Amino acid sequence: MQVSYIIPVLNSHEIVRRQILHWERMDLPDDVEIIIMDDGSDPPLKFDTDVVTIHKTNETRPWTSSVARNRGAEIAKGRNLIMADVDFIIPKDVIMRVRDFHGQKIQFSRQFGVLDEQGNLTQEKEVLLAYGLDPERYAKRGPKLSFHPNHYAMSKKVFFEIGGYDEKLVFSRLYPQGEDNLFKRRWHQWVEAGKGEAEEPQAMVYMFPSGQFCGDVDYNPMGLFHDLSRKNEHNVFYERQLRREAKK
Repeated sequence: MQVSYIIPVLNSHEIVRRQILHWERMDLPDDVEIIIMDDGSDPPLKFDTDVVTIHKTNETRPWTSSVARNRGAEIAKGRNLIMADVDFIIPKDVIMRVRDFHGQKIQFSRQFGVLDEQGNLTQEKEVLLAYGLDPERYAKRGPKLSFHPNHYAMSKKVFFEIGGYDEKLVFSRLYPQGEDNLFKRRWHQWVEAGKGEAEEPQAMVYMFPSGQFCGDVDYNPMGLFHDLSRKNEHNVFYERQLRREAKK
């Protein structure tokens, strides 16, 4: 097996359905597996398809996607791992690039995109705005998005050598726990220690508009994703939102 694409999912049944349509059209080779880690969905995820396997984390605590990633990596048979959340859309050319990759890490770039009800990727302005993307942001930046460390491809061997995700953070802090940034620091320390290689040039993936990109950190486009709240004093984006609202 060359690639294991691991996706934590909580109560996002419709997006998984659209993703499955997207994956089925790819006609991926047999040495690519797609693993969904059901992180406590109610009802549990269940789809009649051979393109993906679904495993339960048996977690009921909130914000445990990093635990799901660790468990998915343990299950994975692939030489390389793709890590991304269910709101990310990974094109076939990126999956095939990871399949042929023999380095240590590829960091993905991202732009806004949507999978429509038929599982087709679109970046049409009208669609992005209909899904809630802030019109002022789009006018200034178009579909462009800044880097985030929670989506990448990595050698499975390296993932475990640097320790995977720190699960203590997940269970000891409210959202955001900082586990993505800690994982990023572990990787950079690995490179600085002379054990790692420079990241490969970035590959483009796409992400549904949601949360702070739509003006509210809890914004859930068309109710497609989980309803866990991001509104707490530890979330810098929520603090910025409160300041904006106070000025109105």
